[in-house]
Amino acid sequence: MAAKKHIFQMEMTCEGCAGAAKRVLGKKEGVTTVETSVEKQRVFVESELSSDELLEILKKTGKTVSYVGTE
Repeated sequence: MAAKKHIFQMEMTCEGCAGAAKRVLGKKEGVTTVETSVEKQRVFVESELSSDELLEILKKTGKTVSYVGTE
């Protein structure tokens, strides 16, 4: 399965929050890249995993997260 770029809306107030998203996703096999935008409160994930799997992983940060779509 080819990697897709998924976009998530995530409550982030600082780089620490962005770092939490990168940490939880960085441990997962199948995740290619993770980029964050604190200003836009977005997390961009390039991955072979499904959006549902990625959403569950991001919820582990304790932040409010929702799926936006693919790029």
